[in-house]
Amino acid sequence: MRTEIARAASATFAANRAQGAVRFGVHLQDGVTRRGDLHESGSLRVRFPSPEQEGLSGVFVNTAGGIAGGDRFDIGITAGEGARLTLTTAAAEKVYRAPGPAAQLTIALRAERGAHLSWLPQETILFDRARIIRRIDIGLAEDASLLLCEIVVFGRAAMGETMQHGEFVDRWRLRRGGRLVFAETIRLDGDIGAKMARLAIAGGGCAIGTALIVPGSEEVVERIRAASDTFGGEVGISSWNGFAMARFCAQDAARLRADMMTVLGSASPTPLPRLWLN
Repeated sequence: MRTEIARAASATFAANRAQGAVRFGVHLQDGVTRRGDLHESGSLRVRFPSPEQEGLSGVFVNTAGGIAGGDRFDIGITAGEGARLTLTTAAAEKVYRAPGPAAQLTIALRAERGAHLSWLPQETILFDRARIIRRIDIGLAEDASLLLCEIVVFGRAAMGETMQHGEFVDRWRLRRGGRLVFAETIRLDGDIGAKMARLAIAGGGCAIGTALIVPGSEEVVERIRAASDTFGGEVGISSWNGFAMARFCAQDAARLRADMMTVLGSASPTPLPRLWLN
């Protein structure tokens, strides 16, 4: 009897998990970036709020109102030859407590010859005992360009909330011209609160972030370092293999967001999405 009840509970849990997928590509037509076929399913949507001179901007909306254990979201984006695309989210994404399986988020980004792709979502906020596994796979042509940022907040400090336990796995792979040039996997699980307090991890910070800039030269790095006096948190910048990377750690999300905006403003060939400025 207990086994049957457990199976029924598991089936009910699985049936109520949110799933969503968005896949589309953009291409250059008469000097203007145009959207091609768009596929949307489940609770994930993308909107294109305003016409632009040359590029195109998209905003992701999760109608599920957040991410919970067992949810699955898949995103696949391709910027065709010479196209310019900027993507963000309508709001910070909240990942809630997960008593069962971890949520799964898979992102595939492609930029073809001469294309530029900006992936600039707003913060991901992890509640206590949240569990999420994220995978970001990026494929760039040799002369394509990329600006990518991700911010992760461990608990809402302004609300007196902290993330003490849970699971956060973040797997990034970047290929340029078909060659793997960057690979990284971050795993934090178990007593995350104690781990974040360690000096070698976050030194008590509750917000971390990464900005990836391709191509990223020493000139870009020096331009970002010139603004270092304005940083409110810890920021480390370096460049190698033809790209630049900035790492962020701060005691609160607002401070890190401000630092990220400074870096993106120094590195971006286009203005930041207006949602970032609200």
